[in-house]
Amino acid sequence: MNGKVIFLFIFCLQLNAICFAQEKEQERPNVILILADDLGIGDLGCQGNPWLKTPEIDSFYEKSVRMTNFHVSPLCTPTRAAIMTGRYPINNGAWATFKGRDALSANALTMADVFKHNGYQTALFGKWHLGDNYPTRPTDSGFDTAINHLAGGVGELSDYWGNSYFDDVYHINNKPKQFEGYCTDIWFNESIKYIEEHKANPFFVYLPLNAPHDPLRVDEKYAKPYQYLEGKEIISANLYGMIANIDENFGKLYRFLNQQDLIENTILIFMSDNGTRFGYSKDGRYGYNKGFRGTKGDKEEGGHRVPFFIHWPKGHIDGGKEINSVAAHVDLIPTLASLCNISTPNAMPLDGIDFSSSILNKNLDETGRTVFLHNRQDWRPPEAIKNSSIIKNEWRLINGNKLYNIDKDPKQNKNLATAYPEIVKELTAENLSFINETKLNFEYNELPVSIIGNVAQQEIKLTIQHAIGEDSGIWKPEQVANGVKNKNNTHAIEVEKEGDYLVSCRRWPKECPGPIWGIPSENPKNLYEYKTIHPKKVQIKIANQILEQEISEQQEAVTFRVHLKKGKTLLVNNFINENESYGVYYTYITALKAKSI
Repeated sequence: MNGKVIFLFIFCLQLNAICFAQEKEQERPNVILILADDLGIGDLGCQGNPWLKTPEIDSFYEKSVRMTNFHVSPLCTPTRAAIMTGRYPINNGAWATFKGRDALSANALTMADVFKHNGYQTALFGKWHLGDNYPTRPTDSGFDTAINHLAGGVGELSDYWGNSYFDDVYHINNKPKQFEGYCTDIWFNESIKYIEEHKANPFFVYLPLNAPHDPLRVDEKYAKPYQYLEGKEIISANLYGMIANIDENFGKLYRFLNQQDLIENTILIFMSDNGTRFGYSKDGRYGYNKGFRGTKGDKEEGGHRVPFFIHWPKGHIDGGKEINSVAAHVDLIPTLASLCNISTPNAMPLDGIDFSSSILNKNLDETGRTVFLHNRQDWRPPEAIKNSSIIKNEWRLINGNKLYNIDKDPKQNKNLATAYPEIVKELTAENLSFINETKLNFEYNELPVSIIGNVAQQEIKLTIQHAIGEDSGIWKPEQVANGVKNKNNTHAIEVEKEGDYLVSCRRWPKECPGPIWGIPSENPKNLYEYKTIHPKKVQIKIANQILEQEISEQQEAVTFRVHLKKGKTLLVNNFINENESYGVYYTYITALKAKSI
C-alpha cells in the first residue's frame, strides 16, 4: 500500500466524523469545472472579441461572477497540475508538457481526491495530460469515471494512433473504445449522460477540453462564417469554428442542467488553461487579445491571464459582476472546499488562497497577495529568475529585470525597473524565498515515475514524446511516420515488485503494427506519409544491465527479458546504426512473474 493510499484511508476515517456532525439540511452543491485548451483572454465575444460569436457563453458571462484578474501558467500541463493539486508547478513537479515532466508525482493528492473523500462522485471527460501510466492516470488520481484521450492532445504520438478529432478511440477507465463524432461533442455528451445517471447525489465533473488546441480541426459549418476574415483580420477561421462549437456545447449543457433542476445548486465554472496560440499574432496584425501583450508560452500578461466565470445561484454567486482581485489556478481547491463546506487534508500542501469571500461580497482585502509563475520545457527544474513572472497587485516582474504596471501599461511596453528599484527588490526577495522553500520539496528533486509490477496496470507504454533528453521534442505521429530522430531516450520507472519483466521496443504502437524497418500495413484515415528507417540493433540500459539485440527484416518488436529488483531506476533505450543512435519511439513493459515482498 503506497503512501497516498494510506493517507487517504486515514483522511477518510477522520472525515466520517466531520460529515456526521454537519447539519443535515445543508445540501452540498454539485461542481462542474470546464477548462478550455489554448483559449485566450480575447477569444470570446463577451471578452470584447469583435468578430467571434459565442452567444451561449456570453449569456453565462452576464449571469456569472467574473474574476477579471485570474492567472494560470502559460502552458497546459503546468496549469492542469496546479488546478488538480493546488500547488504551483515548480512545487508539484509537472512544469513541462513533455520530457518526463508532464505527470504528477506518485503520491500527489488531487482536487478529485478531496471531493471523492468528502462523499462526492467524481468524473473526468476530455484531456488529462498529467500521466498516462499508473500511478498518475485519472483513475489513480481520485476519479471514479474517466473518459479521456492520452497525452497532451488528440492525435499526438502518445495518444491512440490515428486519432484525428473525428471518430476516434478514447479510453473509458483506461480501456480503449471506438467513439463516433467530434471530440468536443463527445466530451459534453458523455458529461451529460453521466450527470443524468448520477444526479441524485453530489458530483464533481471535471470537463477539461482539448479544444481549441491545434491541430485546428472542426466541421466546416462552424468555421464557414469566419472564412472571409482569415488572413485579413484573424489567423484561422477553424480556430473560431472550434470555439463556436464549444459555445454550442456549453449552451446544451447549461440547458440540460436547467431542465434537470440542477442549475441552482451547481457551481459551474468556465475558464482556460493558458493564453491563446492562434487567436492573436505577436505583431498585433491579426486577432484580438483584449489589449494585452503575449500569447501561449509567454510570461507577458496575455500568456497567463485567462477568462474565469463562476456561477452558483443558490450560493448567491450570480447576477453578473466583476472582481479584479488577483486570483490564480492554485486557489481553486481552497476556494471550492470553502464554498462546498468540505474538508481538505491538513497534510495536503496548498499554495493558493480561498477567494470565496470576494465572490460572496464579503469585501475581503486581498491586496498584497503574490503569485509566482515558473515553468520550463525540460526535465530540469525551472530557473529561479529566468523566465519567471511575479505578480503582485498592479505589478509584474518578468525575468527579474523587467517591471511593468499592468493597469497603466497593459501592453507592457515601458520597463519601470529603474524607476521603482524598491518594488524590484521586494518582489525579487519574495521570489527567492519562495524558491528556497521549493528546493526542499520531493517533487523538485525527483522525477515522476511510471510504476511497473502493480496489478492496476499489467503493461505500461512509454513513448519518445515523454522521454528525457537534450533534443527538442517529438510529439506528432507524422514525425514518427517520417522517421524523425532525436536522442531523447530516458524514462523514469519504479519497480514495485521484484520479478521478471519484458521490455519490448518498437517503432510503431501496438494498435498500428508494422516492422521496425518497414511501415504499417494500414494508414488510419490516410493521415500520414510513411518512410522507412533501418537501425541495425536495439540497446537498452536498465538497473545496471546493458542489453543489445540485432533487428531482423520483418521484426515488429525487439523484446528483452530482464530481472528487476524493487526500487527506482532509469530505462535508456536506443535504435543503433554504425554512426548514430536515437531514441526508441515506443516501449512496452510487461510484468511476468512478480515476487511478493
